[in-house]
Amino acid sequence: MSQRGMAAILQTHLPEDMRMSRALPGIRPETGPWLRVDEAYAEQMARREDLLAAHPADVLYLEPDAHPAADELLTMVLELLPELGFDVLANSARCPDGRLVRIDRVAPMATLGRLCQNDFVLMQQCGEEHVLTGAVLCFPASWQLGEKAGRPLTEIHIPVEDYTDDMARRVQRLFDGIHVGRPLWRFNQLWYEDPELFQPRSENAPRRVGAGLQDGPYYRTERQTLLRLPHSRAVVFVIHTYVLARADVPPLV
Repeated sequence: MSQRGMAAILQTHLPEDMRMSRALPGIRPETGPWLRVDEAYAEQMARREDLLAAHPADVLYLEPDAHPAADELLTMVLELLPELGFDVLANSARCPDGRLVRIDRVAPMATLGRLCQNDFVLMQQCGEEHVLTGAVLCFPASWQLGEKAGRPLTEIHIPVEDYTDDMARRVQRLFDGIHVGRPLWRFNQLWYEDPELFQPRSENAPRRVGAGLQDGPYYRTERQTLLRLPHSRAVVFVIHTYVLARADVPPLV
């Protein structure tokens, strides 16, 4: 599943609000744009096109009942794209890299995956928990969509050791409290040996031993936004992935 032998797809800098810190920030209100185009757009989109064509079952999921939420998300994204250099027409969109993408309302998650650098995960209320009902996930960071699809938050985080019952309740309260028009965001930070963007890993596979903040030649971070759709009330987990070579990583602050 690696891109070994191919040129690494890297950014050379991070947004100002994501400069490395010794203490990762918690969830905070989103004050900047949650949908972005950066210097790696063309290369990341070429990789996404490859994955969507060659591995659709690994990167796409949509439950039939979740289609209205996915279509609502696509409509929201299309409204934002002209501000990012897209030319949006009635049935297609011209992307900043020159590709013409057909707007396919039958396959909204695939369309989103061909338009945006972001991955999108739909979480919808089912009983007392939010369940993963749809996604386009081309750039997983050590998890597999097929193992998490259709599962609630508590099961999605298996086998995270510090995801206790108390933590699960806190995360569920966070999801319950997300308001329309008031998105939240956070970021993570990891070090990898391989810059490949498509990094699926089974929850049963052993984790790297001794992997710390400064382990590995490539710094990988995700800008993660949580927002609520106004009509379906679904929560969307929006993931923008950055990978930098160690030499380009800003110093700890």
